[in-house]
Amino acid sequence: MAIQQIKLPITGMTCAACEKNVNRALNKAEGVSEAMVNLATENATVSYDASVTNPAKLIERVEKFGYGVATASVELPITGMTCAACEKNVNRALRKPDGVLDVAVNLATEKAKVTYIPGVVRRADLIAAVEKSGYGVIDTAGMDDIDDAERQARQAEIDRQRNLVIFGAIFTLPLFILSMGRHFFMGVLPPIFMADWWIYVFAAMATPVQFVLGRQYTVGAYKSLRSGTANMDVLVALGSWAAYIYSAVVLLGLVFGFSDVVGMSDYFESAAVILTLITLGKLLEARAKGRTSDAIKKLMGLTPDVATLWQDGEEKEVRLSDIVLGDQLIVRPGERLPVDGLIVQGNSSIDESMLTGESMPVTKSVGDEVIGGTINKQGRLIIEATRVGNETALAQIIRLVEQAQLSKAPIQRVADQISGIFVPIVLVLATVTFLGWYFIGDIGFTASMLHAIAVLVIACPCALGLATPTAIMVGTGRGAEMGILFKNSEALERAHKLSAIVLDKTGTITEGKPSVTDIIPVNGFDETQLLTYAAVAERGSEHPLGRAIVDKARELGCVLSELGEFEAISGKGIRATVDDKVVLVGSPKFILSQDIAIADSEKQIQNLQTNARTAVVVVVDNTLAGIIGIADAVKASSLEAITQLNALGIETAMLTGDNQLTAEAIAREVGINTVYADVLPAEKSAKVESLQNDERVVGMVGDGINDAPALAQADVGIAIGTGTDIAMEASDVTLMSGDLLAVPKALALSKATMRTIYQNLFWAFIYNVILIPVAMLGLLVPMFAAGAMAFSSFFVVSNSLRLKSRDISDKTAKPNTISPQMQPNGVA
Repeated sequence: MAIQQIKLPITGMTCAACEKNVNRALNKAEGVSEAMVNLATENATVSYDASVTNPAKLIERVEKFGYGVATASVELPITGMTCAACEKNVNRALRKPDGVLDVAVNLATEKAKVTYIPGVVRRADLIAAVEKSGYGVIDTAGMDDIDDAERQARQAEIDRQRNLVIFGAIFTLPLFILSMGRHFFMGVLPPIFMADWWIYVFAAMATPVQFVLGRQYTVGAYKSLRSGTANMDVLVALGSWAAYIYSAVVLLGLVFGFSDVVGMSDYFESAAVILTLITLGKLLEARAKGRTSDAIKKLMGLTPDVATLWQDGEEKEVRLSDIVLGDQLIVRPGERLPVDGLIVQGNSSIDESMLTGESMPVTKSVGDEVIGGTINKQGRLIIEATRVGNETALAQIIRLVEQAQLSKAPIQRVADQISGIFVPIVLVLATVTFLGWYFIGDIGFTASMLHAIAVLVIACPCALGLATPTAIMVGTGRGAEMGILFKNSEALERAHKLSAIVLDKTGTITEGKPSVTDIIPVNGFDETQLLTYAAVAERGSEHPLGRAIVDKARELGCVLSELGEFEAISGKGIRATVDDKVVLVGSPKFILSQDIAIADSEKQIQNLQTNARTAVVVVVDNTLAGIIGIADAVKASSLEAITQLNALGIETAMLTGDNQLTAEAIAREVGINTVYADVLPAEKSAKVESLQNDERVVGMVGDGINDAPALAQADVGIAIGTGTDIAMEASDVTLMSGDLLAVPKALALSKATMRTIYQNLFWAFIYNVILIPVAMLGLLVPMFAAGAMAFSSFFVVSNSLRLKSRDISDKTAKPNTISPQMQPNGVA
């Protein structure tokens, strides 16, 4: 079974019921293993068996249920075709990439027209497919960029809705003014304005609106009902057609002489106003929704379209899609780096604010890694491409943000469940309203019908369905701009609930770049001998402390011999053979476990540890050779970050494999209340779990491979982006800057996003809870109901957009309270 995944840009969805309909349609399609539909992004991600179905069948399935998929076409000028067989080869090659729906190759014109799904396949993919089959594509200047096609398709839909609103307003405004003028100024206007023949004018004005603007709702309602579901189009179509058809019956009564049966009151203006206002709301909503993905668009626009290739001593301008691993590229001052790479020539300061949210440029020189999309501020650089295309850090960030925006927060499930049964309930309520007023209220057919229409039109499942996803989209986008990447919306929702945060020490609270500060030889060894033995032994280790010892030895010019046997004891130390001598290097606890006496040096060890130094003991052939003190500088932002967390009432703890005294010294420096020291890597997740068992919602912040289990165990795992890929993979949130101040920012963003969701849900619920009963009581005119309904969704989306400019800081900070259980090794 060949499972493939594709993202379909859906058109025509207006509410949570639509989302549910598309989701049901795709999940029930033959060959589909999973489909996830998102109303806010208007996308459906579908996993399917390629041997059973294909994208064209999936699109056909979506269209059968009354919705559409945005598609686009592009023409590629082909070179190298000489016969009909070539035409067939190019056709076959262009059909292979995922997302290609149709291909038409013409040998005479030497062109291929490709119909595709925007966002799934790129122009570069199509060119690569053609070239792989042995043909070429002319790089025509001004050719449409496939990556922009979805945006163009969305804009085309916005333009269509705008044109419909203009068309509707041309007829509806004069109709509304004339009709309402006759109603409110009945005894004031000249008799000519009260003549019966005005109904013909009203019908002439309302009919184009009903059939032009109403068509999209009528067709949508028909397809929805045909598939056994009901969406917002059903409510709008029923409401507008009920008013229009009744008015048409009144008109026929005037023509054929049965006005005494149906009366003389028409409601053509209600039908026209309902459609025009709802279409206006749809236009405003579409425009607002387009802005929710601005962060993604900004990220996508960060890389340049072309780059300068340095090859054989010559400069050559190439497209980004043509860059391959190992290419050397020139980046001049002021230019954005096209791909991820290593600097092979030059030095400069790089503006990495797009990646980290930090405004200060970072100094880079030969051998340093640089990231695509960042800006070269000063010197001319030559970089070697190490990651290109979808493998670059920026591409992965975009993918992560899109993944988070696609996922559903737990809080959305309530709204989804309600939205799923909303339309049928409204239809029942409208029927009850009509029957109640007709039989019990005894106000006649016409008035009863108007009250029922008001119920149909005022109901708005759209706002309910958009309340959560639009806020999640804007929140995750804002986070990306701040250098805070949420892997899914569940993490964004849960982060503000954290009651305790556990922090790794090395690389998280500290810089993670330890350096040797003290060399204390004993038992006849000198400093050079002590450092040399330790450095040779540590050459086999990847531990930061080991690297610090090796770096110090090289700095002092020590001659390092070849390393013999080597064994690492995880979290404790190492055993190695150096110049035929057995060398042990590790913590005092490890050395004691090897039955080596260190009592004479305990005071020196304790002094180092009290002064925030890590004491590394070196033993040569069972003889204590000395102690090496290593310090890891605390990050400049750690104290302020932890102070902010404490002020928020969050319990903070340090989790480290370092010794108790050193850990406590660091903890005092940054204001951490609780220390878990001498913790082995395998024990870290157990510590987090024990806090969770005390009914805490626990966050874990770390950067190393040994932190990955604890990050996965935590309710919210927060990885430092400057750390290992494994840590980031195991976490729910990644802080690209490596700055701990991003932790309280992430919590504040979570709180602000959730506050927005609660506001959205409140207004969406209260709107329906209040106005549906008002409409049932006959206190709401249908056209006013249409106006309120049209703007409810726009309000929800606009409220979510406020997150883009809102101050992300917590205004509810409170003094920290620490429970005794958090302090098994607590600092006084």
